[in-house]
Amino acid sequence: MVGLIMFVVALFLLLLGFPVAFTFGGVALLFGVFSEGVELFAFMPYRIQSIMQNTLLMAIPLFIFMGLVLQKTKLAEQLLEAMGKLFGGVRGGLAIATILVGALLAASTGVVGASVVAMGLISLPVMLKYGYDKGLATGVICASGTMGQIVPPSIILIILGDVLGIPVGDLFQAAILPSAILVGCYIAYVLFISWRNPDDAPAIQDLDSTETKTQQYLSALMAILPPLALILVVLGSIFTGIATPTESAALGGIGAIVLSLVYQQFSFRMIWESSKETMSITAMIFAILLGATAFSMAFTYTGGDTIVEEWMLSLPGEKWGFLLVSMLIILVLGFFVDFVEISFIVVPILAPVAEALGISMVWFAMLIAMNLQTSFLTPPFGFALFYLKGVAPTSVRTTDIYRGVMPFILIQMFVVLLLLFSPELFGL
Repeated sequence: MVGLIMFVVALFLLLLGFPVAFTFGGVALLFGVFSEGVELFAFMPYRIQSIMQNTLLMAIPLFIFMGLVLQKTKLAEQLLEAMGKLFGGVRGGLAIATILVGALLAASTGVVGASVVAMGLISLPVMLKYGYDKGLATGVICASGTMGQIVPPSIILIILGDVLGIPVGDLFQAAILPSAILVGCYIAYVLFISWRNPDDAPAIQDLDSTETKTQQYLSALMAILPPLALILVVLGSIFTGIATPTESAALGGIGAIVLSLVYQQFSFRMIWESSKETMSITAMIFAILLGATAFSMAFTYTGGDTIVEEWMLSLPGEKWGFLLVSMLIILVLGFFVDFVEISFIVVPILAPVAEALGISMVWFAMLIAMNLQTSFLTPPFGFALFYLKGVAPTSVRTTDIYRGVMPFILIQMFVVLLLLFSPELFGL
C-alpha cells in the first residue's frame, strides 16, 4: 500500500499549494528511499537522458512559440471584430462569433490563457453592453477559450502521444471530428438559449459598423484566411506525411513570424518576449515531467501499479467498467489538478490496464483529452475561470462565471459520453 499512500500524500500537498514538480519529485524521493533505498534512483539519469533525446517532445516548445507569437499579432482582436460584425444581427450572434473565433484561435495558437484573456477583454464588454446575460457571456468565453486543449495541434495530444506511445499525427486526425462536434454543440446551445430567452442574447442591429454586408464578408474572410492557411500548412504537412509533428511545429513557428509581418506586428522585442515565455512554459512542463518520472519509478517499485491494475481488471463490466471508472477519476482529479500532472502521473498508470483489456489506444487518448479539457472549466480551480475573472469588469461576479460554465461542462460531458458509447460516430 506504500504506492497508494504516496499518491494520496502527493495530491494532498498539491492541494496545499506546493509546486507540482518539486512535490512529485520530493514525495518520490522520500517514499522511494524509505521503502527501497537510494539504489532505486540509480537509473534516474538514464531516464532523464531519454527524455532529453525524445525528438517528439521538441514539438512542445515549438508549438508554444508559435502560439505566443500569434497571440502578440492582434490576431484575436481582428477575428473577433470581423466575426462580431458578421453575426451581430443574429440573436446570439456575438456568442456564436466568440465560439468560432475560439475554435480558430485554438487551432492556430493553442494557448488557453491567452485565448480566454483576449476574448474576455474584447468580446465580454461588447456582449454586456448589448444586454447579454452575464452567465451566458462568461460561459461562452471560458468554454471556447479552452478548446485549445482538444483542437489540434494541441499540446495535450502531443503529451498523450508520447505517454501512450501513439503517433501524434493519428491523434491530431482523430481529434478533428470530436472538436467539430463540440463546437457544433456549443453553437446549438447558444441558438436554443437565444430562442428560448431572446433577452439573454439579443440581436444587434447597430454594431458600430458602417460597412455594407459585402464589405463585412470580405473583412471576415481576410481576417480568417491567414490563420486558416497556417493551420492547413501545419496540420496538412502532418496528415500527408510530408513532415513529422516536430518538423511541422518548426514550420508553424516560421509561419507565425510571417503572419506577424502580415499583421505589421513584427519586432525583435516581440520575438524576444515570445522566446522567453516559451522557455518559461517549457521549463515548467519538463520540470513536471522529471518529477513525474521519479514519482512513477517509486510508484512502480513499491507495487502501486500492480495494486491499481489488479483492482481495475477486477471491476464489473470489464472494459466498460474500467472506462467509466477511469473517466470518472480523471474528471474528479481535473477539478483540482492540472492536465499536465494528470497526463504524466495518472495516464501511465491506466494505460497498461487499457492495453490488457484490448482498448484502442487512440480512442482511449481521445476520451482522456476530451475529459481533461473540463479541468480548465470546472469550479473551484478551473484556470479559465480565474483567467476570465482577472480581466472581467467588476460587475461580473465569480458566481456569474460559475453559473455560466455549468451548461458547457454538461455539454462537454455529453460529448465525452457520446465518444465513449458511440466511437463509430467519430471514426474510432
